[in-house]
Amino acid sequence: MRLSQEEIEQELKNLPGWSIVNEKLHRKIEFESFNQAFGFMTRAAKEIEKMNHHPEWFNVYNKITIELMTHDAGGITKNDINLAKILDSLK
Repeated sequence: MRLSQEEIEQELKNLPGWSIVNEKLHRKIEFESFNQAFGFMTRAAKEIEKMNHHPEWFNVYNKITIELMTHDAGGITKNDINLAKILDSLK
């Protein structure tokens, strides 16, 4: 179920570094090297598959841009919030 704007704003208080861009949860993460960025993506892939909830992400060298939204719900859901928390725990 899609979260309301108020619910999203409340959740963002507990997600430092995340914002809303184009109606998606958005975060850019910079690592020290490509190896560290790729390692993060590899660790994240295991958790993402467990959830069966896949992000839109983009990697250039040591930078990763992540966008989360639930297409079936047409917006941000609790699954997106939960995945953002998991991704933060893997940094």
